Amino acid sequence: MNEEQGNGLSWIQREMRVVQLLFDISQSLNRSLRIEECLQPILGRMAEQVGMVRGFIAIMNRETNEKDLQIVYGLTSEDGAKNRCRLVKRVTEKVIETGTPAIVEKASGEPRYLDQAWLQKKGWNRNDIAFICVPIHNSTGIIGAIGADRLFANEFSIDEDVHLLTIVSSLLAEAIEIRWEVRERERVLQEEKERLQRELLDHFKSNKIIGNSRAISQVQRLIKQVSSSRAHVLITGESGVGKELVAEEIHVNSSRACKPFIRVNLAALPQNMIESELFGHERDPFAGAASMRKGSLEAADKGTLFLDEIGILPLATQAKLLRVLQEKESERLGGDATINVDVRIIAATDRNLEKSIQNFQFRLDLYFRLNVFPIFVPPLRERKTDISLLADYFVERAGKKHDKTIRRISIAAIDRMMRYEWPGNVRELENCIERAVLLSTDGVIHGHHLPLSLQTPEGTGAHPPCNLQAF
Repeated sequence: MNEEQGNGLSWIQREMRVVQLLFDISQSLNRSLRIEECLQPILGRMAEQVGMVRGFIAIMNRETNEKDLQIVYGLTSEDGAKNRCRLVKRVTEKVIETGTPAIVEKASGEPRYLDQAWLQKKGWNRNDIAFICVPIHNSTGIIGAIGADRLFANEFSIDEDVHLLTIVSSLLAEAIEIRWEVRERERVLQEEKERLQRELLDHFKSNKIIGNSRAISQVQRLIKQVSSSRAHVLITGESGVGKELVAEEIHVNSSRACKPFIRVNLAALPQNMIESELFGHERDPFAGAASMRKGSLEAADKGTLFLDEIGILPLATQAKLLRVLQEKESERLGGDATINVDVRIIAATDRNLEKSIQNFQFRLDLYFRLNVFPIFVPPLRERKTDISLLADYFVERAGKKHDKTIRRISIAAIDRMMRYEWPGNVRELENCIERAVLLSTDGVIHGHHLPLSLQTPEGTGAHPPCNLQAF
């Protein structure tokens, strides 16, 4: 297959080149699971090592049995369309159909085989060119073909070239089958992932904001209105009212539901770590960063980032967050590369941000960016008609968690809960119910199972809220 054959290329030299070629092909097939990325280099190495002047690899589609991929060497796509003889196409189709190699020893014997202008451009004639095409087949059948044009010479038989292409086709067949199996497994895993995502979304889309009071119904209406939009949301309300739950409801009912929902509680982070948490950092041994780390903004790309306690965000970090909201761009600490991020921000706070703005603790421009769609979550004392529903819900959940059956809540216990002011809001109610479930021995939650703060005659809420960790 080589011009050097006419100059006396020895058999041992050719064999060494063949061995090198097969090694190079094996290496190329190990570089990527995308078969199209491997095939072009293989044809190039065949040209370098054994003198192929033009070549192609055609792969069939596993499902449709139609040609799915063709990689060519020595032709542009236009050349392939204009100059490639119809005979070659018919020969290739016949090889794939029958599984039998096809050989055209001299193009002069097939006057329609090659375009004369192309030959003249290369300085060859039909007597110089031979064409070989062999099938690529695996355990299931013929999956493609590999073909090559080579300069004809008499020193090596064309059978040797057929044998070489047959070996190459075997390597390709094994590699293609492996990639088909990987692709099939990826398809099955993707379908399973999508099924689980649908189930998870169906689970979360069931309204978990319990209550039918006028105050909470207004919150539910606002969630429904804003979920389908791209607007940023600012959720306000006292600690424990369920601001994070509202953020979750907005996310799972939005077009970003299948994308990440990342939670960051800014109050739980040291001030000097907040910026790194949000924006990430590059590897910087001098600054103590041993490895690169993506920030929460990158992690939430195409999804939603929930920033709880936004009111404590340092002013310098506020300016950087403002840039993300305006330009959709971010930079890691210690880096200078601009990272594009598409993230929806849902922020929450129990602080009075207007007062923080007056005290120069919060940026007015950031406030306007975040406060596109404000949602106020009312405290539990303003929605006492929801207490009974919430208590029943928490009893059922705590019962499952601790494997206890609670049949009911006594009237006395309900009465005490209704008279209490709940300074800790829904979170305090949940903790108190879980404590009562643990204390109950007869399947009923009685008044004496509730904390002392709920057993005072007036229940003003002046007592410390129930803390489950104390029991």
